[in-house]
Amino acid sequence: MAFSSRCDAARPAAPAALSAVSVVHTTLDDPLARPLLAELTHEFASRYGDISDLANHPAAEFTPPAGAFVLLLERGAAVAGGAYRRAGPETAELKRIWTHSAHRRRGLARRVLLILEQEAARHGYTRIALTTGPRQPEARGLYLATGYRALFDRAADPESIGLLPFEKDLPAPG
Repeated sequence: MAFSSRCDAARPAAPAALSAVSVVHTTLDDPLARPLLAELTHEFASRYGDISDLANHPAAEFTPPAGAFVLLLERGAAVAGGAYRRAGPETAELKRIWTHSAHRRRGLARRVLLILEQEAARHGYTRIALTTGPRQPEARGLYLATGYRALFDRAADPESIGLLPFEKDLPAPG
């Protein structure tokens, strides 16, 4: 498996679906990220009609040492990505977790989460926080399946809640 990120060094072999995927630490303004971010913007606009949250945080918040932005590339094109930024002294906030629509159901978002969690732990964060929209049941399912705690009443109608907050404690880097 070809990876360009040091956080993948001791990882077991991945399923064939991920075998050609490489990890790149970059910035939100990298031209490689444009198609992925454009699709994310379109998806938010179609689901919510409002994309203001996508512009609320300057790109500099997602750069080291307080943040990070990673892309998963396949054949040189971005297929998934995500970022974190500092939300508090020991808390990183995940943002922009996205998989290109043509590459979903391959475990790529899980891979992005794992990479960002490991990176955040290496930079001293002990907790991850995030929110997702009420019209993103696939994201809600992903976070619950990967050990995030819902900080809302899961029995309530998500539309009645608004943004759905989650958190996860990070293990100490090993």
